[in-house]
Amino acid sequence: MPTERFDFPNANGQMLAALLERPVGEPAAYGLFAHCFTCGKDNLAAKRIAEALAERGIAVLRFDFTGLGASEGEFANTHFSSNVEDLIAAADHLRRSGRAPALLIGHSLGGAAVLAAAARIPEAQAVATVAAPSDPGHVSGLFRNEIADIRAQGEREVVLAGRPFRIRREFLDDVAEQKLLPQVADLRKALLVLHSPTDETVGIDNATRIFLAAKHPKSFVSLADADHLLTRRADAIYAAHVIAAWAERYVATAPQPAAASEGRAVVVAETRESKFQQSVTIGPHHFLADEPVAAGGLDSGPSPYEWLLAGLGACTAMTLRLYAERKALPLDQVSVRLAHSKIHATDCAECETKEGMLDRIDRVITLAGRLDEAQRARLLEIADKCPVHRTLTSEIDIRTTLATS
Repeated sequence: MPTERFDFPNANGQMLAALLERPVGEPAAYGLFAHCFTCGKDNLAAKRIAEALAERGIAVLRFDFTGLGASEGEFANTHFSSNVEDLIAAADHLRRSGRAPALLIGHSLGGAAVLAAAARIPEAQAVATVAAPSDPGHVSGLFRNEIADIRAQGEREVVLAGRPFRIRREFLDDVAEQKLLPQVADLRKALLVLHSPTDETVGIDNATRIFLAAKHPKSFVSLADADHLLTRRADAIYAAHVIAAWAERYVATAPQPAAASEGRAVVVAETRESKFQQSVTIGPHHFLADEPVAAGGLDSGPSPYEWLLAGLGACTAMTLRLYAERKALPLDQVSVRLAHSKIHATDCAECETKEGMLDRIDRVITLAGRLDEAQRARLLEIADKCPVHRTLTSEIDIRTTLATS
């Protein structure tokens, strides 16, 4: 996926490191992602969710909060409220560049942050949280044994996920003052809550409180067996696909140029997520192509030959539907089952080639409806007249060139 790295200023003028994950082609919408506490934009969950959303046509801006990753500032001077201000600054940057975020996504404490920031980002139509606490003060439980010392000494170094961070009394005061659930109740945006029932860091009861506080439209999806950080790649990608599918109902897509389907380019690009996975973009539509696990792929999408069969099958069914409507035939439904294989040329009596191997496509058509035998026979003939069938059985001129930079 195309990526754009840049910096933008926060409310204090400090530069925050950002990465905009773009789909191939014009984005359908823009999203803003808030990472988990102390994680950073390059956390695996943040990276995988953003990239998977880009596969579905949504450009996603992810960035390091102040004092984390490549962003300027001292982490010890930050708190939950400063994270919210960083999100507002990120939304402002997108707005200045022409596309304010229509979708907000937050992971863990980042989920609480997007809920708190949502009212100040009017263009946002939908908010999705992943493993978010219902009270930002929940995060202090990660260093509960040091809280007394922090309050007594004013600050203290704590170890989180194996790394040292300096926490100050102001941080504890800030999270203690947050009243998140009233903000959820007044969200006035579509809400999707994703949470694992087995999350040992932020319990599922947090998702329950957020969901119950919110007004409709709201949805809840269980991330069964996932851990808090979504360390398994499949869990992060599943979450992204659910978010993208859910958001389509609420997020207005960018206008697409009016053009005949024959004039739309098909753009295929490596995702670099695996050996074979490809991003397929056709106008506003976004798909994946891959190979089965047995062939070294992830099976995250149809294989190239399966895409070929799908094109033939779809064209066959469409052609039969058009013919049936034109002739007023009682055709209720068409289904087409296809399979590709290799056969010896000698096994094909009607083929011109008599040596070596040939490609064979078996196509079985099911016609539902009160059709007589003559009508069924005629529809079988019409199937061979579908444009894709004619293309596959005619001489094809494929011209390949290198793109100019």
